[in-house]
Amino acid sequence: MATAWTADRVLKMASGYREAGVLAAAAELELFDALRGRRLGASEIAARVRGNVRAVAVLLDALAAMGLLKKSAGCYSVPADVVSVLTAAGGRTVLAMTQHDANCMRRWAQLARVARTGRPARRVPSVRGARGDAASFIGGMHDLNSRRAPVIVRDLQPLPFTHLLDVGGASGTWTIAFLKANPSATATIFDLPHVIPMTRRRLAGTRWRRRVRLVAGDFGRDELPEGADLAWVSAIIHQNSRPQNRELFRKVNRALKPGGRIAIRDVVMRQSRTAPLSGALFAVNMLVGTRGGGTFTLGEIRSDLLQAGFRRVRLARRGEGNESVVVAERVT
Repeated sequence: MATAWTADRVLKMASGYREAGVLAAAAELELFDALRGRRLGASEIAARVRGNVRAVAVLLDALAAMGLLKKSAGCYSVPADVVSVLTAAGGRTVLAMTQHDANCMRRWAQLARVARTGRPARRVPSVRGARGDAASFIGGMHDLNSRRAPVIVRDLQPLPFTHLLDVGGASGTWTIAFLKANPSATATIFDLPHVIPMTRRRLAGTRWRRRVRLVAGDFGRDELPEGADLAWVSAIIHQNSRPQNRELFRKVNRALKPGGRIAIRDVVMRQSRTAPLSGALFAVNMLVGTRGGGTFTLGEIRSDLLQAGFRRVRLARRGEGNESVVVAERVT
């Protein structure tokens, strides 16, 4: 039986932004890095993050109340487990993703206006600036995918290939997971010109660099590099409208060798569009952030793939959020 809605339950949900807002501000200011290995007072921390002393002191006390900082004798320090997840060099860091979520939060705050106008929210850069926000998006995808990629790639086996085309491959996290699963294969990462240097830096000095070709371009305008027998389209289709996805699938089809396959990792909604909950909420994220993006059912994805020249469309993996995978074959 569903839990009854009460005034207290509604108000608790309505105020959920408060702790998220405090965490977002600390992440954007890189406050945990400023305190790492130190025990400092509010004025010293404010100087390190270039903040107002009174305002930073209020933020620090809220973080201490939430358990993200320790406060003793007027000084603050960062617990070891927080260092691990919320500093740039932490062993399990999700700092970049937390910074990206802060950018999303600014857009979500405009949801009522978006619902009235049908136009995406106005983008307001964080204190880190537009370039910093772009870097946090790429870093955030790495934070998430470095944990999930090995599991999902393992679940998809057998999925043999000789050359992988990683469309919008960003930092190379998925490419590396696929190459680990297929030691004799090579790959091409195709992404925007400002992203490729980030990819090059991540791969530099690793054993993967000589097996990966980096190609700069925009899949919305440019043709894709040819010669792959597997194309990985990861967390892309939710950014697009269905007509845009059909055009992308046609480009993938043209780039693949005869008999090659496309594998699409994304949200796959149930027919009702009310499940999974994470997918319904992610559709809102696309509503406030894109002009035509959303989340799609398997039937919609299948129809768009068939129109683009693919066949044998199947749901190869069912997962929550962006963890479902649809595979299809290029018509020979």
